[in-house]
Amino acid sequence: MPLLSELSDVERKMLEYFPAFEHTDSPFTPLKKSLNQSRLAIVTTAGVHLRTDDAFLHQTPPDFSYRIIPSDSPTSDIVQSHPSIGFDRTAIYKDLNVTFPIDRVNELAEAKTINSVAKNHFSFHGAQRDPSKIVENSAPEVAKHLIMDAVDCVLITPT
Repeated sequence: MPLLSELSDVERKMLEYFPAFEHTDSPFTPLKKSLNQSRLAIVTTAGVHLRTDDAFLHQTPPDFSYRIIPSDSPTSDIVQSHPSIGFDRTAIYKDLNVTFPIDRVNELAEAKTINSVAKNHFSFHGAQRDPSKIVENSAPEVAKHLIMDAVDCVLITPT
């Protein structure tokens, strides 16, 4: 990620005045089981998806949709379509697990560090200037999927 001093005036001012959400409470929920008894899913804002899925669109208004990635998907079938000047994607191209650790999570299940891996993982397009539509619409849909799959904990990975 570049330093603010390396950005143009327009880019720097956009970040300095970014309308970040402020919450008066914490969304943290303590884990009710130990990890070795828990089912885990990944939720990411890295804009990854299956090659066969529609790409995330860089548009106005932004793409508030999400993609479902089955846990048995090989990393070679997962691509990133998140366009941004704010990060270097080189590491992700070399190893998807840098931002979407699907292989590492499966290894945790094999080692019995976690009980099981969710049927599906979920991906959003990151760099949302106003994520309110995700908070109001897409995120509750994903939460329903996670509840239906008896997920106990979620590993959230940003872009």
